[in-house]
Amino acid sequence: MSLAVSPQVLAEAENGEVREQDFVETIRTSLPYAYDLIARLAAELRSDAAEFADNQTSPASEQERGQLLRALSSDAIRASLERHFDIALAFQNCHRVAAFRPEDRAGEAHTRFTSMRAQILNQSPEFHDC
Repeated sequence: MSLAVSPQVLAEAENGEVREQDFVETIRTSLPYAYDLIARLAAELRSDAAEFADNQTSPASEQERGQLLRALSSDAIRASLERHFDIALAFQNCHRVAAFRPEDRAGEAHTRFTSMRAQILNQSPEFHDC
């Protein structure tokens, strides 16, 4: 299961719309590694003039890797995190996720990061089973 949903949030969903802040809190508590990694990237992006901030360190465990994959493979989770942190996310492999400023989506650095060439150059044998 991707998320541990509280009875309160489940009741919200059953009765209509879920509040974004409640969904983000569900993500934070259910997928702490993914949430903290993305929070760190967002903070790095805000504190630096670089075009983007990215993670190039493999997670310490398969559980952490699974959290990251679940967070980035869900459109709802990914979009909610992007809105919450005011970033645009890009993802290349089992752990290389990058945060861009929203206005830079489809800009030169974002296009380069998300290109087929970058995807191919960012491969290595240890990623085959991730």
